[in-house]
Amino acid sequence: MMIDLADEPSLNINHRTAGTPVLALQDVRKSFGSLTVLDGLSLAVYPGEVFGFLGRNGAGKSTAIRILMGILRCDAGHINVFGKSLHSDVVGIRQRIGYVAQEQNMYPWMTPKVLSRFVRGFYPRWDEKRYQKLMTDFELPPGRRIGTFSGGMKAKLALTLALSTRPQLLILDEPTAGMDPVARREFLDLVREQTMQDGATTFFSTHLIDEIEAVADRIGIVESGRTVYDGELDPLRNSIGTWSIAMQDYIPGSMPGEFSRQRLRVLKEGERQGRWVVSLQFSQEVLASHEILLAPGWRHDSMSLEDVFIAVVANA
Repeated sequence: MMIDLADEPSLNINHRTAGTPVLALQDVRKSFGSLTVLDGLSLAVYPGEVFGFLGRNGAGKSTAIRILMGILRCDAGHINVFGKSLHSDVVGIRQRIGYVAQEQNMYPWMTPKVLSRFVRGFYPRWDEKRYQKLMTDFELPPGRRIGTFSGGMKAKLALTLALSTRPQLLILDEPTAGMDPVARREFLDLVREQTMQDGATTFFSTHLIDEIEAVADRIGIVESGRTVYDGELDPLRNSIGTWSIAMQDYIPGSMPGEFSRQRLRVLKEGERQGRWVVSLQFSQEVLASHEILLAPGWRHDSMSLEDVFIAVVANA
């Protein structure tokens, strides 16, 4: 179920209303035998934004991306890219997309120099000058065989290839796997810098919360193949809070403040380190009040974006 912030206490959906989405999925479904991987996935990505596609492992992110790239076909639903149906012109659409896969499958006997000559023929907008510059920036040896590269080096090479096509849409599927923290930060900075420079749109799939915070304008959270949040980060943070009370003071069924159950939704609760912890999602009425009157013994605990994410998917 898609959740939004309306009269009932649920999460914010912050759709943009201006412009045609670069990428739009509507009620997309995909199963492998009896296993349902995508169960009505819907989202929209707009021109020029970095959209973070967030979900834990197994939520359906990679399957969705393989469908977007034309590698798989969905069983049902609609997919539009650049304003037209994906399957009306898969080859033409893919020539306008830069793609960095979760696993890099490159010919191990090739060198980056040979690889560029091979790839450029598939992309009318190929920019050899940019390719050479990015190779230098990433300190990738042009004459060394790719089979000797580390996982991080292969990811950097894949990004170099993707950006050198001058893509209008950049799709990244868990791109920083295998990178150390310094390389990850360099990678994310380059993604942000290059997409801003080109005015390109970026669809960034990851399960690493800090990566989303670093680069994303909006996020979509997917759980069990469904979109459970689509919007900006701040409304998500502001609509969820966590409170706790010492176990000896907790009365089962009590709330941390003078709440009505019509004005909130319990996302997650349980014992942690000797305290009873409750994560709550608020209605617009509670958010507008700007203050919450705590019951005796309860305290307001700070939440990281990771805490918020866990609370959302635990209740999806």
